[in-house]
Amino acid sequence: MESGSDSHTSSDRHDTLLSFAELPLSDSLRQGISELGFTHCTPIQSQALPLALEGKDVAGQAQTGTGKTAAYLIALFEHLGGNAPLKAREPGPRALIVAPTRELAVQIHKDATALGKHLSYRFGLVFGGIDYEKQRQQLVDGVDILIGTPGRLIDYFKQRVYGLRRVQVIVLDEADRMFDLGFIRDIRYILRRLPERDRRLNFLFSATLTHRVLELAYEHMNDPELVRIEPEKMTVDRVRQCIYFPANDEKIPLLMMLLAEMDVSRTMVFVNTKRAAERLQERLQCNGIDARAISGDVPQKKRLGMMRDFESGRLPVLIGTDVASRGLHIPDVSHVFNYDLPQDVEDYVHRIGRTARAGATGDAISFGCEDYAISLPEIEAYIGHKIPVVDIDREKVAAVAASLNTSAAGSKRRRRGPPRRRHGRKRSTSGGPRR
Repeated sequence: MESGSDSHTSSDRHDTLLSFAELPLSDSLRQGISELGFTHCTPIQSQALPLALEGKDVAGQAQTGTGKTAAYLIALFEHLGGNAPLKAREPGPRALIVAPTRELAVQIHKDATALGKHLSYRFGLVFGGIDYEKQRQQLVDGVDILIGTPGRLIDYFKQRVYGLRRVQVIVLDEADRMFDLGFIRDIRYILRRLPERDRRLNFLFSATLTHRVLELAYEHMNDPELVRIEPEKMTVDRVRQCIYFPANDEKIPLLMMLLAEMDVSRTMVFVNTKRAAERLQERLQCNGIDARAISGDVPQKKRLGMMRDFESGRLPVLIGTDVASRGLHIPDVSHVFNYDLPQDVEDYVHRIGRTARAGATGDAISFGCEDYAISLPEIEAYIGHKIPVVDIDREKVAAVAASLNTSAAGSKRRRRGPPRRRHGRKRSTSGGPRR
């Protein structure tokens, strides 16, 4: 879970971060925080929580893995506990949390259940792809805090399964991603059907507070307090970074060699296109590495199973694009590979932030190949330093490449099976036709 554990690795950091004991929290909530082992706030929590607990709206700049989920959940729980429910003709939740992806919605629900273990709230979770009637029934039965993706939330609302006039807290998580995925009309649809904005507490979090995100905030929030945690300050300092410069045909053998040498157990490999992810999965699997590519085309049950396998360590390598993997919260990622350097500099920080979570350290290895090395100067300018270069042992890479080619060819033959016989006459071993 994104949490205050970010601060217990260093007493120096404790001196500068707020303690949860200093915050005016209920005993039941404090117990849940304590049982999870959290003592001090992360930077985003230290800045956002005091404002939110005073009843102020917050628009925060923070990425996944920095504690933002716990920040708004703690404030949400305290607000509901300190205020009587709103009266409305239709039953509905008292708090609504909107996430752009189903994986993020699932993670938020998991975090809310853990933090709110000793609270009496009923949690609901809705997202597309599976369990339509099951999710509908939980809304019919009644929930206090509803977490979901825009499409499924609006679907049930239009059916009058639940109402929105009792909502006292609204959270938009990863608002910039809402724009990227084309959800902004859905978000405005939801916001316009809530109680008046001065009758509710409003939280918006985004990786970057762009002009369009701020426009949304000021349109639907009560003069929000802006809290900015710069991304490079959140992760880059704790990540050991390096870069190799392979030719395009050296990328796969170099990756195979490094995966073997590092004995990686929970590794994310980023590429720039869905097709590249599929090709890389095939090559790695052909050569004995259990790697799977995550994309929007993978059925929901399979995606969730893939994520469970990766989190448990049964799946050692997960391949994805920035679009497919945004919003995934995965603890204990040991290595991140930028198999393709990202073309957007902010995506570099998003990617390497998958490791070095909760105050730990991690490794980010990048390939500056012929196609994408052009992005490197802009990335280095953004993070404020040069990425250390590691020389390639080309003899080793060539040896791996030779074995991979043989292995891949053999795998293709095995998949195809024996050659098909031609239709028509069979030929004799001597080459003449059989009579």
